[in-house]
Amino acid sequence: MTDPLIRWRARAGDAVLLDGFHALKHALRFGAEIPVAVATDRRAALALAEDLAGDVRDALDALLTEVPAEAYASLVPRPHPTGVAALAVRPSREANLRRLAHRPRTAPVVVLDNPRNLGNAGAVIRLAAGFGATGVVTTGTLDPWHPTVVRGGAGLHFATAVERLDVGELPPGPLYALDPEGDDIRGVRLPDDAVLAFGSERSGLSAELRARAGHLLSLPMRPQVSSYNLATSVAMTLYHWSAGGALMPS
Repeated sequence: MTDPLIRWRARAGDAVLLDGFHALKHALRFGAEIPVAVATDRRAALALAEDLAGDVRDALDALLTEVPAEAYASLVPRPHPTGVAALAVRPSREANLRRLAHRPRTAPVVVLDNPRNLGNAGAVIRLAAGFGATGVVTTGTLDPWHPTVVRGGAGLHFATAVERLDVGELPPGPLYALDPEGDDIRGVRLPDDAVLAFGSERSGLSAELRARAGHLLSLPMRPQVSSYNLATSVAMTLYHWSAGGALMPS
């Protein structure tokens, strides 16, 4: 068998880093192609799988190669407490665009308009995967497949379509944008094919996206509280969609 460090370095330039046991576990569950996976303690990693993820234990047994701790540390920017890391093949842009554009769509697409915080983006992808959203789209310069975003998303990028697009490339569907000046979301039923847009943590919605929105919605908020965390806003909105919509007369 080829040395795992050689295989890693051969693939590192074009692959997605799965940092930690849980990221690898989720990627396997949702069909990611894993060319190489390493652990500082193979037996401990497989025991963790026995306890927490029996469904992928055999796959991990076939994939994991034990490497010295110093070799592992040279492969990752910040060693994970589980001592596990892997590389995965990133889904093609074409495959993601097909998933995002497919109609009829049975779950919303989440749009993060020019997000700035890598950790927040990862948390949103994790939320979207949990709710079964069709995908997460970012606009602007942030790479939604950055290793820090993948770490924050716990490998759940492979459970949904994650892509960076321009505002003019957003998938079809009625566009609802979250804005403090919008209508109270509790009076609105969100359709399954909605495109749900959230502004950046600091500056809110861009003028371009606001102009394209068919509906502006606001989340209930106590006076003198300035804002919610981005992931919290996404969670509240997806929960409202999943619960079936309007909670008060529109």
